[in-house]
Amino acid sequence: MARIAFILLCHKDPQAIVRQAEMLTASGDFIAIHFDARAKSEHFEMIQTALKDNPSVAFARRRIRCGWGEWSLVQATLHAIETALESFPRATHFYMLSGDCAPIKSASFAHAFLDAADVDYIESFDFFESDWIRTGMKQDRLIYRHFFNERTQSRWFYAAYNLQRRLRLTRAIPDDIQVQIGSQWWCLRRRTVEWVMDFTRTRRDVMRFFRTTWIPDETFFQTLVRHMVPETEIRSRTLTFLMFTAYGMPVAFYNDHYDLLLGQDYLFARKISPEALDLKQRLGTLYNNAGASFQISNEGRSLFTFLTARGREGRRFARRFWETESTLGRERELLIVVCKRWHVAKRFVDHIRKVTGLPAVEYLFNEENTALPDLGGIQRSLGKRARHRRALVRMLFEYYRADRLVVCMDPGDLDILQDFCRDRATTKLLEIQCAFSDAYLIGHARRVGLAGEQSPPETLARLLPTIRGDMIHESDRIRDAQFENHMILRERDGRDQRIRLIQRFLDISPEMAQEIADTHHLFAD
Repeated sequence: MARIAFILLCHKDPQAIVRQAEMLTASGDFIAIHFDARAKSEHFEMIQTALKDNPSVAFARRRIRCGWGEWSLVQATLHAIETALESFPRATHFYMLSGDCAPIKSASFAHAFLDAADVDYIESFDFFESDWIRTGMKQDRLIYRHFFNERTQSRWFYAAYNLQRRLRLTRAIPDDIQVQIGSQWWCLRRRTVEWVMDFTRTRRDVMRFFRTTWIPDETFFQTLVRHMVPETEIRSRTLTFLMFTAYGMPVAFYNDHYDLLLGQDYLFARKISPEALDLKQRLGTLYNNAGASFQISNEGRSLFTFLTARGREGRRFARRFWETESTLGRERELLIVVCKRWHVAKRFVDHIRKVTGLPAVEYLFNEENTALPDLGGIQRSLGKRARHRRALVRMLFEYYRADRLVVCMDPGDLDILQDFCRDRATTKLLEIQCAFSDAYLIGHARRVGLAGEQSPPETLARLLPTIRGDMIHESDRIRDAQFENHMILRERDGRDQRIRLIQRFLDISPEMAQEIADTHHLFAD
């Protein structure tokens, strides 16, 4: 059975560290602690005194002063690993933790999870090819030497950096390693950790290189593990659940996040707020509950994105400067079918196409795989389509050699609707308002990743009013925009009302409108 030696880097809250160590070792696991030398010595003494009689606790023999982005974080980890290897010969896995981490599964679940596959869990993506780094330095982290801390010694950090750039004092990456990058929160097998420690003693050139890279805790272990372990024995993921805001700050979890955390496909989570005492207590009790069962839904990140984005309406890419005065053409007519239940709009538009012969395109700004002709590459991604929306639709008019075009759009695309309705072309909107059953909303939540197949009913019950309200809000925003040619076809409308709306929207004969209105099972799921 798996026995875990936790490698704990911490620097504050000694009482919380004691509770964390007692909880993790109560189930038969071990912990090696490195307490930052910058912290108060009396705090370290408090931790040592409280845990001195626990044989499953060990302390790094050497404490160093740690700084964010520095080599010191890697060095502190290596000191703690060295202690753990010597002190805990029965440990099969080594798991990196911080003082802000907490388990979100039981110890028995964690042990069974690690026993299920003989692999290492560590995020490791190609440093240069991946998009793991979104902003800031990339290759300059490696090819220049960094001796100062950017946060605490920013003046010296940038002075040294700019001087090297001016003088072109770059350096080569060691020839036989391919630098990788990923989260510092890993879980490695004992054999892998022993290989890493042997490597640090034999490859002094690589150690010298990483000592002066910037933020090496995101590259050192990630690179070495890929260098020594077969790819088939690596799972490029972390077992610690963490999220970041749009501003690059870690999301903190509080007392009311208990159910959400348990549903994620991870063993631990960070950051747990220091104020979330009830959450920490419940998670601590859970960790030593061998009978606990878990329903994995894994919707945490998508749910967070959905809920935070609701408060940021109006965001959009600015139009390219050459598109400021672009137009679809005064003589053209764009007919937009707006509907949240996409299959209803597709069914409706397909019947329009068959009855009238008008060219029609389904959800071109929402579905990557929408059938589109080759328009020189502008159609290849949703991002390009949205940025060059007028150019895209203008090219569709030209491709179909038509002056009238039907397209489907989601009611959430208000900025796109506003853009087209301001155009010199004639734009008509037919909004199809459908009834939303709880079953449909649950299916929608699962399709977009807000819920999983195993999401508990209590979570879904809390989520449904939010989703329903969001859909109503989207429709209200369209009405508030007061578009000139905005028509609403409701699911509850009678047949005669549907015929009149369709005739007015498409400007066709009553007979053709009647045939479209009689579309078989239009609103069926």
